[in-house]
Amino acid sequence: QVQLVESGGALVQPGGSLCLSCAALGFSFSNTSMRWYRQAPGKERELVAFIGSTGGTTVYADSVKGRFTISRDDAANTVYLQMNSLKPEDTAMYFCNAPLSYGANIWGQGTQVTVSS
Repeated sequence: QVQLVESGGALVQPGGSLCLSCAALGFSFSNTSMRWYRQAPGKERELVAFIGSTGGTTVYADSVKGRFTISRDDAANTVYLQMNSLKPEDTAMYFCNAPLSYGANIWGQGTQVTVSS
């Protein structure tokens, strides 16, 4: 079946870096745009980054521009989120999302990122 599985979340100090991975199963990954969202306790889920199916188009939230980079490896059916210069306000559960062609909107289970000294 269709699945998204995130990994890479951790506890990291301010200014540190992490790379999140999202492995996709059960659909045509190379034809699908991908998104990273995050949600902190008590706050609404927000879009962090978007990448088009070819990788040629990327969009970032203003709060992460210049610090985060989204990329994809179609051979590995994987989308990545490289996070640098992390701040405490980046603390959240990070989710991978795929809008499928037949109308389903698929979410991973999330991976926790905590930025604290």
